[in-house]
Amino acid sequence: MMELSYYNSLLLLFVVFITCYKLFTKRFKNLPPSPPPLPLIGNLYHLKPPVFRTFYALSQKYGPIFSFRFSSQLSMVVSSTSLAEECFTKNDIVLANRFRSPKTKHLTYNNAVVITSPYGDHWRNLHRICFLEILSTQRLNSFMGIRRDETARLIWSLSQGLGEGFTRVEVRSKLMSDGKS
Repeated sequence: MMELSYYNSLLLLFVVFITCYKLFTKRFKNLPPSPPPLPLIGNLYHLKPPVFRTFYALSQKYGPIFSFRFSSQLSMVVSSTSLAEECFTKNDIVLANRFRSPKTKHLTYNNAVVITSPYGDHWRNLHRICFLEILSTQRLNSFMGIRRDETARLIWSLSQGLGEGFTRVEVRSKLMSDGKS
């Protein structure tokens, strides 16, 4: 009796394993090759600085197009200039949509802002308004004086404390400060 339950357990385990394998491989059948992802972090363990060298090494192993999981987000990496040109010229409408997530949906009022809006009539209208009202030459020229003053203030702030020689300056803190330091 004990021997029969042992064989039944092995058979059940084998059936579960085969079923999971079939489901997993069918789900990713049409995707480009990929390095093996880990369950929660995906392929993030592959990323080492500098990242472009990591992607170059992966493209040498998996080809000019490969899939890469940033945690649970699936991404495609195109490392060939001719394929990238094809993506941006022939397939631009197909690849124009942005990543959608529940977080961005709630934070951006159902993806109603230009950054997260899917490509379509609404996005084209937002894009047109953005360039006509915010990024037009007339609007940018209206802020020219403010930009000039802020640039002069930044240069003056960077020049403070300089002696006779050269000095290393942390520009990031100067750019992000509120002007009080």
